[in-house]
Amino acid sequence: MSALISRREMLRTTAVAAGVWTTHGALARAQSPSPNEKLNIAAIGIGGRGGDDVNGVTSENIVALCDVDEQRGGPMFQKFPQAKRYKDFRKLLDEMHAQIDAVVIGTPDHTHAPVGVMAMQLGKHCYCEKPLTHSVYEARVMAETAREKKLVTQMGTQIHAGDNYRRVVELVQKGAIGTVRDVHVWLGANFKGPAVPTDMSQPDAPTDQPPVPPGLDWDLWLGPAAFRPYHSAYAPFHWRYWWNFANGQLGDFFCHFCDLAFWALNLRHPTTVEARGPVHPESAARWTIAKQEYPARGDLPPVTLNWYNGGPYPELVKQKEIPQWGSAVLFLGSSGMLIADYGRHQLLPEAQFKDFRRPDPFIPNSIGHHREWIEACKTGGPTTCNFDYSGALTEAALLCNVALRTGQKLSWDAAKLQAVGCPAADAFLRREYRPGWKL
Repeated sequence: MSALISRREMLRTTAVAAGVWTTHGALARAQSPSPNEKLNIAAIGIGGRGGDDVNGVTSENIVALCDVDEQRGGPMFQKFPQAKRYKDFRKLLDEMHAQIDAVVIGTPDHTHAPVGVMAMQLGKHCYCEKPLTHSVYEARVMAETAREKKLVTQMGTQIHAGDNYRRVVELVQKGAIGTVRDVHVWLGANFKGPAVPTDMSQPDAPTDQPPVPPGLDWDLWLGPAAFRPYHSAYAPFHWRYWWNFANGQLGDFFCHFCDLAFWALNLRHPTTVEARGPVHPESAARWTIAKQEYPARGDLPPVTLNWYNGGPYPELVKQKEIPQWGSAVLFLGSSGMLIADYGRHQLLPEAQFKDFRRPDPFIPNSIGHHREWIEACKTGGPTTCNFDYSGALTEAALLCNVALRTGQKLSWDAAKLQAVGCPAADAFLRREYRPGWKL
């Protein structure tokens, strides 16, 4: 590990001495392939969802693959035998940075930022799965690094590319339901973490220590996270339900569903955040109810965003005879309501909108979520879920868990990245990395 750190520091020092490091991002854009050429892409974290992301960019040259688990990474390693193989992303970037244009990140949440920041500091365009990071501070650093280096970025909110979200945004922004001041978002999926007790409490960290499976480098899997002995309760899938590695159901789905509210209403940073639900020192909340207040944006009024996951439907849904879809986003307007999920939407009350004429579409259909990023890398064009947009979305998601874990209503100063008058929040806004790891 020390050799890798020394090598990275040497690369930085050499670049600064040559007078090019601070413009590395601009050089990366200027030297990107033409639209008719292929990108050279390195993929880091290639099992599960990460493998799907690799498949999404197969129109380009896959020149390097990295996964800490030989078994999980096996299908992609076999599919691209010409790609150079790695277990340690730092070694990949140290050795291959001159040969790659862009990086795709499909690792667990707790390693998104270390991978992404190192890649972007080396001038590489970046695609990263959602949520963008494990902590609020990391999300801000990812967004600022992408902006500083002038890189093309995209977070993996694939639903954003669907036609349904575009039509909903058009309806809201054209005033189909009047002025929107309240949004309710609910997630029907229940907590599916390991060893869920029957009394509905949250699981404690496992105490037994089974052997690490062959081919898995557990130290590299942990990365910057606090040490935990290997257990199948963590890897390869259930890491989602432990604070040390992720942010539970809220971390998994807020960026998908609340993306629609952020897009339609031009939301960015909340001013207050409050949340309730069961709090456990190790495992993420089984259910969460949260409320965020957003300020006025130009002519748009303040908005209250309400989030519910893992519990019953909001009382509002029951009282107003709103369709009880498993998961949904409900916009409450001054002259109607609009409910939507990933693939459908409906204006309410139905009788009121019987003869409604939809506005002409003004948001072009997507060429494909991964394709948008690829084309933008080649042309310098925009992406719809770049790290500036998705960084703010991720910050909003993770602030709900900060409020939950502190047990306090947060007054949020986005410019200072600070919960005013709540020093207890600091430990949840920015985590300590294990020795040998840094952002």
